[in-house]
Amino acid sequence: MLNRNDKCWCGSGLKYKRCHLNFDEKLTKLAEQGYIVPSRDIIKTPEQIEGIRKSAEINNSLLDLIGEKIKEGMSTEEINSLTNEFTTSHGAIPADLNYEGFPKSLCTSVNNEVCHGIPSKDVILKDGDIINVDVTTIYNGYYSDASRMFEIGNVSKEAKRLVDVTKESLYKGIESIKPWNSTLGDIAAAVQEHAEKNGYSVVREFGGHGVGLDIHEDPFVSHVGERGTGMILVPGMMFTIEPMINAGTHQIFIDEKNGWTVFTKDGSLSAQWEHTLLVTEDGVEIISK
Repeated sequence: MLNRNDKCWCGSGLKYKRCHLNFDEKLTKLAEQGYIVPSRDIIKTPEQIEGIRKSAEINNSLLDLIGEKIKEGMSTEEINSLTNEFTTSHGAIPADLNYEGFPKSLCTSVNNEVCHGIPSKDVILKDGDIINVDVTTIYNGYYSDASRMFEIGNVSKEAKRLVDVTKESLYKGIESIKPWNSTLGDIAAAVQEHAEKNGYSVVREFGGHGVGLDIHEDPFVSHVGERGTGMILVPGMMFTIEPMINAGTHQIFIDEKNGWTVFTKDGSLSAQWEHTLLVTEDGVEIISK
């Protein structure tokens, strides 16, 4: 139990009464009112936030570079090589490589692949393809995570609309974040409502997650849910929102051969956008995108 004049638990060096005392008192009151509140280990400290920001600078720059280089005729293995070279040259580590046995440095999911597509020299990008490129970077022990959709050549109107609505759904989720006054369920509902209003379905089995000190942390961030439910959102929380939106059914299956790549059950197109977000005192900040 901290006393008012003890140094704050967050590592700021300030006295508890001048740092997180009011914060903790707010959480206690919310818990007494029946809200699910985040545990202390979910709240990022100022030092951790700065470390994650530096990781995100590399992650964002890598996605910018991929956006400049990606084109028709390129193999997804070339994207993997580019990721390795860029990340290591900046003193960082590709977090996906060897994560639970994943064989490559990023995920490249094309067309009807929902997520966890494995780069390969045999997968050549064609005119009209859409591809999700999902990158996670470790720098000085801190993690950042983001993914973007890329359109190869002349994509169909249907494919472009799916890509656009998926990004809109992500931002609907972001806009729902109101520190001390919104919940994870608000994010889920905002994403789901926008996707379904446009005739699409939302993947249930995968979602966003806490990130920063590890590749996947609590809390789980669903993209399907009800407003006012789940953990309340407070400053210092850092997590991803990363809706996977399908043109057809929300049902999926995992490739039995590689145990990783997730496909739409009906073969329809799928799209995903992902940002790492920091809840602040007055809103939300996009850390990695």
